[in-house]
Amino acid sequence: MPLCTFPGLSVFDAKCPNEKWVTDVTEFKVNGKKLYLSPIMDLYNGEIISYNLATRSQPSMVPTMFTDELKQLSKDENPILHSDQGWQYQMSRWQRWLKDSGIVQSMSCRGNCLDNAVIESFLGTLKSECYYLNEYKNVEGLKQDIIDYINNYN
Repeated sequence: MPLCTFPGLSVFDAKCPNEKWVTDVTEFKVNGKKLYLSPIMDLYNGEIISYNLATRSQPSMVPTMFTDELKQLSKDENPILHSDQGWQYQMSRWQRWLKDSGIVQSMSCRGNCLDNAVIESFLGTLKSECYYLNEYKNVEGLKQDIIDYINNYN
């Protein structure tokens, strides 16, 4: 499947919930250990509708975020999910899963973070307001702060 962009996604707003979602994966390091965060933001209201925190970046990390959201979608809702061209989003298994789930895949142009600016901005702000201001002794402390941050953000 070719890497693609969705032409309408240069406009980062949505007229209704579950019309356009954006996602990305970011990495945190604590004492030589890594923590990965993969959130999904609904562009309708900027809410983080789902996220996954994991100590390994692996293909199963991304689809596990969707379990509850897919149950809540009506049959006529087919959200566009926009991401960068990270390896997780290029996997044929992921692309099949999206198609089978009724989600339209959209990816940024290669090497252009502005194509995914909304979620990149959220992650940058989270890191500035949460991660960079604290010294964490372990991944669990950071994980709890990220959960609290997202809950307060929403």
